[in-house]
Amino acid sequence: MSNKMWLHLDEIEEQSELFEHFRFVADPGQNLLRIDKFLLHRIQDTSRTKIKAAADAGCILVNDKPVKANYKVKPGDVVLIQLSYPRKEFTLVPEDIPLDVVYEDESLLVVNKKAGMVVHPAHGNYTGTLVHALAWRYRELDMFSQEDSRAGLVHRIDKDTSGLLVVAKSEKAKSFLGRQFLEKTSHRLYQALVWGVPKEPTGTIEGHIGRNPKNRQTMHVFPDGSHGKHAVTHYRILEDLGYISLIECRLETGRTHQIRAHMKYIGHPLFNDADYGGHEILKGTTFSKYKQFVENCFKILPRQALHAKELGFTHPETGEWMFFNSELPDDMTEVIAKWRKYLSGRSLEV
Repeated sequence: MSNKMWLHLDEIEEQSELFEHFRFVADPGQNLLRIDKFLLHRIQDTSRTKIKAAADAGCILVNDKPVKANYKVKPGDVVLIQLSYPRKEFTLVPEDIPLDVVYEDESLLVVNKKAGMVVHPAHGNYTGTLVHALAWRYRELDMFSQEDSRAGLVHRIDKDTSGLLVVAKSEKAKSFLGRQFLEKTSHRLYQALVWGVPKEPTGTIEGHIGRNPKNRQTMHVFPDGSHGKHAVTHYRILEDLGYISLIECRLETGRTHQIRAHMKYIGHPLFNDADYGGHEILKGTTFSKYKQFVENCFKILPRQALHAKELGFTHPETGEWMFFNSELPDDMTEVIAKWRKYLSGRSLEV
């Protein structure tokens, strides 16, 4: 059994059935050692952050009892890592999937991702991802021929979020670009449709974001900072559509589901975001015609209304500032047009 750890933050879920992925027995002469350090030296391609996430999710057990990342391993301890899906040996098979490439040179490319495409392979999505498409397109490059499930990826956007992301074509470019995202010197701006209209035309949302303890497939805001990681989102209202509004969001940090979780936290979930309650009619009248209108909008836009519109970064070779802007996709523009027409034909009732 390979010790390559298939453990990512978005794959830790609480389910009734758990599957053993790793088992280690501490030697009789084992000195007291934190379990995160103990596992770090025994599992390839992992990190203390990933191990801590697994421990926080209750996936790391010692002598059949869940432990935290600061547990100190003793001689004879039986250490298990259990996850909610069977262990799978991953094989990356390149796939000829068309990509909307808006820019490319020898160091990188910028892709305008369509909604519905998963960025990298993970539990439940082992084919049809952006990485599979990259593995086909660049199968002559060493970086994309090592069956790396995240080859070239510098950042990511959710499956049902559309828009821009940059992909590195060399390890040098990946490190250089990754540092910009880590140090917050890159530029990322999103546009979204949200339920209701925020009270202030501009604002900043701050609050730690971590796994929702009641549903580990979603994220939750912990304003007291007791869990999760620091997250900051700046928003601005672009258009007041009465029942919904078009906003832009600029990210200071890049947490999983950051905009989706932060907007729900302030009472304005993204339009048709099923994971965060936006698929319900949260604003408006009780008239059946209005209900039918909203449901028709949901059919046109069968996903969370979020688009990664702008992307900026310093080029790893030339040092030039690169900036890209993409148009809103048709599903969002059509829904916006329908709301404008709806409002023009009647007075607001809230």
